[in-house]
Amino acid sequence: MTKDRIYLFDTTLRDGQQTPGIDFSVEDKIAIAKMLDDFGIDYVEGGYPGANPTDTEFFASKRTQNASFVAFGMTKRAGISASNDPGLAGLIQASGDAVCLVAKSWDYHVKVALGCSNEENLDSISGSVQAVIEAGKEAMVDCEHFFDGYKNNRDYALACARTAYEAGARWIVLCDTNGGAQPSEIRETIAALIAEGIPGERLGIHAHNDTGQAVANSLAAVEAGVRQIQGTLNGIGERCGNANLVTLIPTLMLKPHFSDRFETGISLEKLAELTSLSHGFDELLNRSPAAQSPYVGASAFATKAGIHASALLKDPRTYEHVPPESVGNFRKVMVSDQGGKSNFINALKRRGIEVGKSDPKLDKLIAIVKEREATGYAYEGADASFELLAHRTLGRVPEFFSVTSFRVMVERRFNAMGQITTVSEAVVKLVVDGQEMMSVAEGHGPVNALDIALRKDLGVYQSEIADLELVDYKVRILNGGTEAITRVLIESADSDGGRWWTVGVSDNIIDASFQALMDSVVFKLMKNRDLAGRIAAE
Repeated sequence: MTKDRIYLFDTTLRDGQQTPGIDFSVEDKIAIAKMLDDFGIDYVEGGYPGANPTDTEFFASKRTQNASFVAFGMTKRAGISASNDPGLAGLIQASGDAVCLVAKSWDYHVKVALGCSNEENLDSISGSVQAVIEAGKEAMVDCEHFFDGYKNNRDYALACARTAYEAGARWIVLCDTNGGAQPSEIRETIAALIAEGIPGERLGIHAHNDTGQAVANSLAAVEAGVRQIQGTLNGIGERCGNANLVTLIPTLMLKPHFSDRFETGISLEKLAELTSLSHGFDELLNRSPAAQSPYVGASAFATKAGIHASALLKDPRTYEHVPPESVGNFRKVMVSDQGGKSNFINALKRRGIEVGKSDPKLDKLIAIVKEREATGYAYEGADASFELLAHRTLGRVPEFFSVTSFRVMVERRFNAMGQITTVSEAVVKLVVDGQEMMSVAEGHGPVNALDIALRKDLGVYQSEIADLELVDYKVRILNGGTEAITRVLIESADSDGGRWWTVGVSDNIIDASFQALMDSVVFKLMKNRDLAGRIAAE
């Protein structure tokens, strides 16, 4: 059976950049374009050359090797020929393989936004498409507000799409610009458009997520006949975001309802890099990946309940809709006070710790975890602290160093300029390899000062923690009042690409932070030895 080809169009660098708080540099855009190109995306839309210096510089040369490199911009202005419109000329002259023209398809917008007649707008669509084609580039038209326009003036919305089609546009993309359309509306509208003579293999869908249905609407559009999907990495975009390609791609490739009928340009080998692509993009944005993202999130294949873990050990298909490795993710059986022995055995096995179901040390570990979680610890979100606790319970953690005491001081005072300033200072006393040591440090706040002091001088181990970096710090108050119990979670990373979480709990936020900091350092030292052991074994 011949499968229909679905073409993937990424607009992260243009529509995605409208996300509040996101502003790509030229270097960012080059890096992201390469990520998309290497992954196998068909079209990479780079932005609006001429609209700002960044996009103009980005389009100074072609930024993809395999994907079509696309410039985005408006159709020509009404009353001006295509050859005399400077905006259209800039799009055509920009480096790239294709031009995506945005056109009004709702007559209300034609009147209010463009201030021209419906006929002049149709002429702008036709003339612009023809100019792009004559320049030897692929032309496509984003029919902005198409679904709203169709509901308000069906004939005119259809006329806009038909004009683009008859002018020779390779793709006529139907845009749910306000993000309010429902899947049933998408299906019915596309079916009507195809019935009017515009074939599905020339249609695309551009969905926004304002009702949380951008992915559903895109899939409904594919079922109705469109063969191009536009979206962004991790669903970024203005307001509530765009259709998430990271969710759409594995659904198209792994779910038989779609994979039996359709194919993309992405190989199964590349699909296994999806989690890495998604997390790498978040890293570039300097944000933590969303744990509950479908397919690629840390919780996507995580199981907490003991009965589920037991079933997973027998057959992963009992609680997994696709194999986690197919998208580059992994199974995670979490340890918590809800977990039984199967959870713990599976969690320990993943960490290379073999323990028998009847081993009394296992019972002791489970009891400790449940007791600690009753006081506020949360090991399901602190993988490194759990692993250290397991090793300690089994008697397998060397004492690299011991802390005899620490002190933190916060002083609010006037500086030499007569300005009020707050100074944080920490003192840590510890014993390393039998030698007593003391470190003093100032920092941006008491926890930062304590972290610097702890890691300032670890004697023989100092070089091993040179690449240790604290990348995230979270505090949660577990009950009310100034006497509240506080839980601190710290995320750490190193130059090997490893990332791990540690936890501390106390009625003193500094003490809770110090527990998590200590675990982070000890885990790094253990990690170094595990890595050295694996290299030696190889």
